[in-house]
Amino acid sequence: MAFCTNCGSEVQGRFCAKCGAPAPAAPGASSSAAPPPPPPPYSGAGPPSTAKTADLDENIACALCYTFLGAILFLVLEPYNSNRVIRFHAFQAIFLAIAWFALHILLSIFLGVVLTVVPILGFMLATVLHGGLMLGGLILVLMLMYKAYNRERWVLPVIGPMAEKQA
Repeated sequence: MAFCTNCGSEVQGRFCAKCGAPAPAAPGASSSAAPPPPPPPYSGAGPPSTAKTADLDENIACALCYTFLGAILFLVLEPYNSNRVIRFHAFQAIFLAIAWFALHILLSIFLGVVLTVVPILGFMLATVLHGGLMLGGLILVLMLMYKAYNRERWVLPVIGPMAEKQA
């Protein structure tokens, strides 16, 4: 007596009456039975893959390094912190932020001295210089993001070689 390998019910004939699966071959019978059915398609369930794949493309991650806290996150997160290109852009963004902040402080000290000597002219000069510094920095960061997204390596004059050493 044969039993179905799929549902376990008793089989009479070549197919199971309950589920329709082919009956197992009787011992000693010729092996001219149909080939086994293909495995079911992968449904996404089951154990996760052990391969570490990044969720973001490299160019998107490089461009996001120039956003607020983006560089620090990409230096900490596992699949990205081992990529030299992403590390270069992250370090260049950090060094640029430090240099921009230092330049802002120096400009504020200089304009504080000018404001005490010539108040009206100093205020207008301060407004123009601080606005120019902010606008220039914004344009620089946007250009760096654009170049990084297009997979171009744009090395800044003083900051870039320092970033290449750290990457």
